[in-house]
Amino acid sequence: MFIFYLENGKQTVLKCSKIKCWNVYKKFVHANKLIRLDHELLRFFQAELQDNLSVKFMGLDLGGEVVSSVTKRAGGFSNSCNVPGLPDVIVGLDSHFKEVKRMLLKDDIQVLTVSAPGGCGKTTLAKMLCHDNDIKGIFGDNIFYITVSRTTSLKTIVQKLFTHHLNVNNPEFRTDEEAKNALEKMMRQMGSQKILLVLDDVWAESESLIEELKFPIPGYTILVTSRFQFSGIGSTYELSLLNDEDARTLLCHSAFPCDGNQIDVPDDLVSKMVECCKGFPLALTVIGASLRGQGVLKWRTTLQKWSEGQSIFDSNSQILLSLRASVDALEDSPIARDCFLDLGAFPEDEKISASALMDMWVESYNLDKEGMYTSEYLQELSSRNLLNLIPSRKDASELEGYCNEHYITQHDLLRELAIHLSSQDPIAQRKRLFIEIHGNDLPAMWSDETQQAIDARFLSISTDETFSSVWYDLKAPKVQALVLNIRSKEYTPPHFIKKFNELKFLCITSYGIYPTELHELPLISSLSNLRRMRLEHVSLSPSVQSIFELNLEKLSLIMCEIGNALDSCTVNPTMLPNLSELEIESCYDLKEVPAGLCSLDRLEKLSITNCHELDALPEVLGCLSNLETLRLHSCTGLSKLPKSMGKLHSLVYLDISDCLSINSLPDQIGELSGLRVLKMSGCHGLEELPDSVSNLTLLEDVICDEETSYLWSYYEGDLCDLKINVVEEDRLANFMKIVG
Repeated sequence: MFIFYLENGKQTVLKCSKIKCWNVYKKFVHANKLIRLDHELLRFFQAELQDNLSVKFMGLDLGGEVVSSVTKRAGGFSNSCNVPGLPDVIVGLDSHFKEVKRMLLKDDIQVLTVSAPGGCGKTTLAKMLCHDNDIKGIFGDNIFYITVSRTTSLKTIVQKLFTHHLNVNNPEFRTDEEAKNALEKMMRQMGSQKILLVLDDVWAESESLIEELKFPIPGYTILVTSRFQFSGIGSTYELSLLNDEDARTLLCHSAFPCDGNQIDVPDDLVSKMVECCKGFPLALTVIGASLRGQGVLKWRTTLQKWSEGQSIFDSNSQILLSLRASVDALEDSPIARDCFLDLGAFPEDEKISASALMDMWVESYNLDKEGMYTSEYLQELSSRNLLNLIPSRKDASELEGYCNEHYITQHDLLRELAIHLSSQDPIAQRKRLFIEIHGNDLPAMWSDETQQAIDARFLSISTDETFSSVWYDLKAPKVQALVLNIRSKEYTPPHFIKKFNELKFLCITSYGIYPTELHELPLISSLSNLRRMRLEHVSLSPSVQSIFELNLEKLSLIMCEIGNALDSCTVNPTMLPNLSELEIESCYDLKEVPAGLCSLDRLEKLSITNCHELDALPEVLGCLSNLETLRLHSCTGLSKLPKSMGKLHSLVYLDISDCLSINSLPDQIGELSGLRVLKMSGCHGLEELPDSVSNLTLLEDVICDEETSYLWSYYEGDLCDLKINVVEEDRLANFMKIVG
């Protein structure tokens, strides 16, 4: 038997030595035969001989340790997939685990990315999948887990795979292409076996690596975890934060490790601490650990510091470092980093209009006024999970408008991070200054008697519902963007605003239940450099017409109570002489558009949307000879378009979608010689099109519902460039427009 074993070993070694360098799979098979031979020889000899035995054959040591080295030289697979271990306690990932597992095992998914900010549990979720019995039953030992650093190259990843998973010592590749080819060849030699490659913590700059590692091999799947979103690669699962119950469980486990039950710490303190952590797993774990073994006094003082304005990051550097890494990754895009920091200017847990942000950034960073570059920065921050970009309409991202019809939400900790990073310099030297006023208690740095000038170019002042508009002076001569967040029933802008000679952007937004009544708007009329102004959820009076003397380029009235504020607005050639864009949205009591607004010679974009009481447009609308974009969507009471609109020869984009009461289009619509895009989904009263639409020779895109598409199909022969885009109808949304 001993001779039999040796002869078998001889044949195996000879066969192994003849296998070509990269035929890793055959080497794996023969290496396993040598391992089995080693086990048989060890059992053959008595136990007292095993420690000293070294069987030599053909110059190869077949003792236990050296067979292992033969296995490594042969390129055999490791029995362990080298997946890191799981933490002792996992909270709140069960539902995510089930869904990601379901997606991972779908036949049509080759790349699946789990995306979330740092410290949310992405890596833990990936480990759970790798250790799952069902996953191991499908992929066996072919689960390859690689942690990808920011500077990782393709060659480095392949070297890690060959070294740690395939037991090849010091594999060397001259180029990335050579490494890629070697890995693909090795995977193909595995035949019908399924393969799972896990790329943990992939950064935005490494997106191309995922593409390079996508091989057209049946049964080969890539699981990626990242703080960023890779929209063009495979599918994405966005990992949400913990709910209150799971957040409490995780905090208690970290703070009370024995059994997870709080000892001598009142329930209300634990609840408040959970609330401060906002469902962020890393924050719950780190803060819980910092309070471990501490008494009630420590819990109370920690909460007290946070309530007095001290940042959670001041006492928890691990959370700061984890979240800050995503911001530091913007080092090659300094404007994108500035845009992220600007988000600290807006109130917690409130939606932010993308249009407001884009207007602010256009003026702050001298970006294009069309919104292309500002949209790119929003998309970049969204892809890095630093904000959530949400469309307000199903077709909001189509063709025109970029991100104008989106809104932004942001996790509270990310907002606090923006504030923290913006507040590192002394107050007088900060580029951004965010001021919060509770009641009438102004910050200590702000007194009526003594105050030095500040250098801030961006100023945000937030006041609550009890603020009585009592202002001290504020010397801020360099401010270019001013955001006023208000909640009181009445509000007077700060008197010092008239000294802001460099101000280019002004946003006044009420977050109260009812529109806030604005007073003393003539204060603003002296701001000669003001270019963009946004008033949201405020009640206007006729004094608003004082701003018509300004050199504004864009004016936005959002959710405003108009009342009689525009009644005396008549044709005036000196009114808003430079205005190129007028936006009126969700002004529920707007019944008519003043004819005087049609004297704005330079107006290029007019948007009147979601104004349900509006039933007609001025007959002199055609006087807007430079108008290129006209948005009227969701004006459910609008019954017709004026005949004069045929004079709008510069009009390129027209949106009348969800204008439910329009039952016909004027014949003059065929005179819109420059029209290229027409959005008209949801125009259910429209039963026919005028024959003049056949004259719209430049029309390229019609976005409509299926019923309206049949009307346009008759004219496809006349309009050779026409593309009819059918959108899915949202009947519930239409119903809400009718009743609301």
